[in-house]
Amino acid sequence: MSKKVAQVIVDTLQSAGVKNCYGIVGDTLNTFATSLSKSDIKFVHMRHEEAGAYAAQGEALLMDRLTAVAGSCGPGSLHFINGLYEANRNRAPVILIASQVVRSELGFDFIQEVDFQHVFRGCSVFCEMILTPEQALRKTVMACQAAISKRGVAVLIVPVDIADSDAVSEPPYRVHVNRPVIRPSNEDLDKIADMLAEGTNITIYAGAGCVNAHDEVVELAERLKAPVAHTSRGKDQIEYDNPNNVGMTGVIGTESGYHAILNCDTLLLLGTDFAWRQFYPDHAKIIQVDIDSTHIGRRHPVDLGVVGNIKDTLQALLPRVAQREDAAFLNTYVERHKKALKAQAGRATPGPRGKIPGQYLTSIINRLANQDALFTADDGTPLVWMLRMVEANGKRRMFGSLLHGTMATSIGNAIGLQQAQPGRQVIALAGDGGFSMLLGDVLTTIQQKLPIKIAVYDNGKLGFVELEQKGEGLLPVYTDLVNPDFGKVAEAMGLWGRTVSKADELEGAVAEWLGQPGPALLNVKVEPMELVMPPHTAPENVYGMAMYSIKAVMHGKAGDVFEMISENI
Repeated sequence: MSKKVAQVIVDTLQSAGVKNCYGIVGDTLNTFATSLSKSDIKFVHMRHEEAGAYAAQGEALLMDRLTAVAGSCGPGSLHFINGLYEANRNRAPVILIASQVVRSELGFDFIQEVDFQHVFRGCSVFCEMILTPEQALRKTVMACQAAISKRGVAVLIVPVDIADSDAVSEPPYRVHVNRPVIRPSNEDLDKIADMLAEGTNITIYAGAGCVNAHDEVVELAERLKAPVAHTSRGKDQIEYDNPNNVGMTGVIGTESGYHAILNCDTLLLLGTDFAWRQFYPDHAKIIQVDIDSTHIGRRHPVDLGVVGNIKDTLQALLPRVAQREDAAFLNTYVERHKKALKAQAGRATPGPRGKIPGQYLTSIINRLANQDALFTADDGTPLVWMLRMVEANGKRRMFGSLLHGTMATSIGNAIGLQQAQPGRQVIALAGDGGFSMLLGDVLTTIQQKLPIKIAVYDNGKLGFVELEQKGEGLLPVYTDLVNPDFGKVAEAMGLWGRTVSKADELEGAVAEWLGQPGPALLNVKVEPMELVMPPHTAPENVYGMAMYSIKAVMHGKAGDVFEMISENI
C-alpha cells in the first residue's frame, strides 16, 4: 500500500520535533488521525478546540518546541481561533492542521466550508493550502519552518481528498531548527554604551524577551548600579536572584517599579513591548533592544532602537560598559521595593469574620507549592494575585493571557504543561467565570490522567470587570454569576473535589488538595469585595470610585460600599 499525503504531513511534523497534537477528530480529519495513531506523536483528545490551542501554546512556550493542533473542516478548526490568537501573540510556535472539504466543492458554499485562509490570516505567520499532492512535503516544511523561525502560529489547510491521495516523490525538503546569533552592529553597541555612560540615574526595564538572559541582565544592572523593573511576562526571567529587582510596573505592578522608571534619566528597554504609554518617563533618554524590529518605538518614542536577541546583545555590550560605584539611585528603589513587598505580605491575611481574600489564598498556595511548580492563571484577579503573590525562583514558571487578555486559559494551558512534563506539579488558578466557560476540559484531565491541581476563585462574579466598572464611576451590571458548588461538580466528574469558605480551614485544605495523586479541584469562596490596588492612583480613578460610591448609596447599596471599605482599608 502506498503512503498517503496525510502520512507525509505526520512524518514531517515528527521530524520537526512535534511530540503532542491537541484537538478533536472528525470526518475530514480521519485520515490524518489514522496516520497520527501510527506515529510517535500523541494525540491529546480535548473536549473543546479552544482549550486545545491553549494547551498547545503552553507546551510550546515551556519546552520551546513546535507543537500541533488539528481540527476537522468548518466549525472544528474554527473553534481554535481564539486560542490561536493567544498563541500567536505570545510568540508560541504552534501549527494547525486545518482539514478542509474536497477541492471540487471549494467556492460553492458547500456544507461546513469555511475560507480558512481569510479567517486565520490575522492570527498566523503562515497560512497556506496544499493544492496538490506534489506540494504536500514542501508546504508542510514551510509551515513548520515559519512557526519555528517567526515564533508564531502556522496554519496548514489540507483538503480531505488531498489527505487521502497517494503521496508522490518530492525533493528531500526538511525543517531546520538552528538558532542564529542576533545582535546589533559594533557601531550600535558603541552608541548604547556611550548613552549609558552619559546617564546618571539609569533604570532597566526587562520583558519576556529576556528569556535565558537572566545572568547578563543582572550583571549589566550591577555594573550600571541600575534598578531593574520588569513586565509581568518577564517575572519568571528577572525577579529571582536579582539584588537590583524593584518589581513590576503597570496597573498590577508595585510603586517601586513604577517610580524607578518614571524618575530615571536613562531607560534601557530589554525585550519588552509594554503597551501602556502613561507608564513611560516623559523626559528620559530611551534605548530599546528587541528581537522584532517592528517593536522598536512602537509604544513610545525612543532615542536609539536596535534589533537583537537580549542574551546575544548583552554579551557583546558588557565589555563596553564600565563599573559604576554610586548606588544612591539604585538603593532608593530597592529599599522602596522591600517596603512594598512587606506591605503586600501584610495584606495577604484572613479577612474579617473568617473571609478568604484571593491574595491570602494565593499566598498559601505559593508557600505550599513545589519549588519547580508550573502555574497558570485565568485573566482577571487570579492572574493579578499569581503575579503578585507567587514567588519566582528560577525553577517555577507562570503563564497567563497578558497580551490577548482572554478568559479561560488556565486549564487549557495546564493541560499542555502537564502533558509536556508529566512528573512536574502543575497548578491552575481559575476564576469562576473562566472555569465555567471551558468546564468540559476538566474531563480531559481525567481522560488523559493528568494530575493537574485546579483552584477556583469563586467570588460569584466577573470580579475584574466589576472593578473596571466601579473605577469608571458606574454601578456594576451583568457581572454576577450564579454558581453551583464546584467542589461537588468536580466529584461528579470523577476527580477529587472540595469547597472551602472559612479562612481557618484553608491551609489544611490547600495541603490536602496539593497532596492528591491525581487531578484535584479546590473551590474557594473568596472575598467578593477585595480590590486590586494599583501602584499609582490617577485622579480619574479616585473620582470614578467616588462616583460609584455615591451612586451605590443612592441606589440603596450603602452596605456594599461599607463592606468594600472594611475589607480593603
